[in-house]
Amino acid sequence: MDAKVTLSFNRTIIEDAKEYAASQGLSLSRLVELLLQKVITTGQHQHIEHIPIEDWVSMVAEGPATYNAKPLGKKQKAAYYKRHK
Repeated sequence: MDAKVTLSFNRTIIEDAKEYAASQGLSLSRLVELLLQKVITTGQHQHIEHIPIEDWVSMVAEGPATYNAKPLGKKQKAAYYKRHK
């Protein structure tokens, strides 16, 4: 059974990812689902930086991936969502 989820990405990444998904005959939603399923079902990766989708992410990203060590606070979240509207 499918369920909806809302994710926020940089607009350019979304456009590039949609083009890539279309070139593979997939929707962006299905592509993300397949990538997550591969990561979750293999159980081989103890850390996000060891996941083999890094090359794919690099192809559609504007630059190298960065990961925040701590969660954003309320002010940081508000600023982020304001910038990405």
